[in-house]
Amino acid sequence: MTSSEIVELRRALGRLRQCVGGLRTRYGDVAAVQRLANDIERLDIDATELVDLDSTPRQREAPRIEREVVVVPDTPYDPQLWHDADDEGLGGHRSHRT
Repeated sequence: MTSSEIVELRRALGRLRQCVGGLRTRYGDVAAVQRLANDIERLDIDATELVDLDSTPRQREAPRIEREVVVVPDTPYDPQLWHDADDEGLGGHRSHRT
């Protein structure tokens, strides 16, 4: 974000705060006004994070993720494991063609 974009964002947030203040005067501290005020605060927090991102060096590499390696043996499975099993759509494990 450029500095002019940040300045404009801060101005817009200030105007929104004024509008919500007017709504609070008119409607009181109802749930809708509270939600709007919370949204503005959240936007302000996000804008501050963007400013902080501009001032810190960026990391180019992706975060490291721990991965578990599962070793699958090359040895054949026990044929009893597949006894009475069907290969869905293929007519069963052992085809009985005559």
